[in-house]
Amino acid sequence: MKTYRALLLLILGTALPAFAQNKIDDRLGNSAEVLRQMLATKDAIPKTYLDRSVCVLVFPAVKKVGVGVGVTYGRGVLVCRSGVDMNGPWTAPAMYKLDVGSLGVQFGRTETDYVILLENKKSALKLLTGKLKLGADATAVAGPSGAKTVGANDTNFDVLTYSRAKGGLFAGASLGSASMATDDDANKAVYGKDITATEIVHEGGVTVTPAGKPIIKILTTASPSGR
Repeated sequence: MKTYRALLLLILGTALPAFAQNKIDDRLGNSAEVLRQMLATKDAIPKTYLDRSVCVLVFPAVKKVGVGVGVTYGRGVLVCRSGVDMNGPWTAPAMYKLDVGSLGVQFGRTETDYVILLENKKSALKLLTGKLKLGADATAVAGPSGAKTVGANDTNFDVLTYSRAKGGLFAGASLGSASMATDDDANKAVYGKDITATEIVHEGGVTVTPAGKPIIKILTTASPSGR
């Protein structure tokens, strides 16, 4: 019996880290695919705003659950531009969490993909060094798409938000007072050590995993340099 238990613990000890790594690799892959599809959509994110972005967050299949007051939560990926002015090549991805809290009366369960553009360094640094709460730490608006654009000199927003509902419907999204924070456990699993988002983005020294390369390639192709 003792031998059986020891063997079972050994198997579980080997399988659980592998399972967790697979989930994170799936998150990176799903984030890349969501971004690729949303950028390829005809009425998608205008290149003007992607070029202005210093960071991009992708949260695939964000879950909205509950009967009565619903709670929305998700896990995704952050990719930022390198350099002091955050206008250089895209960096290695960091893992992030999204908490939207209550969105009113909900029935059943739905899933929505989100892409969030951080349009200035101030909001990016706030996100990298702690938690960013929309409405309190940054002004967020539903992102314009296609021919609908915000004035190029409009500085009344820090964040643009986009969504894609099940069935492929694409639109600007209002995330209310959603908050975003680093997913420290996932970052440790990806890079093999305790590491902050700032260290990943600004200090470098991390090797991009194979699962993390597609999202960087998509962003580099769509917007190789910032403004």
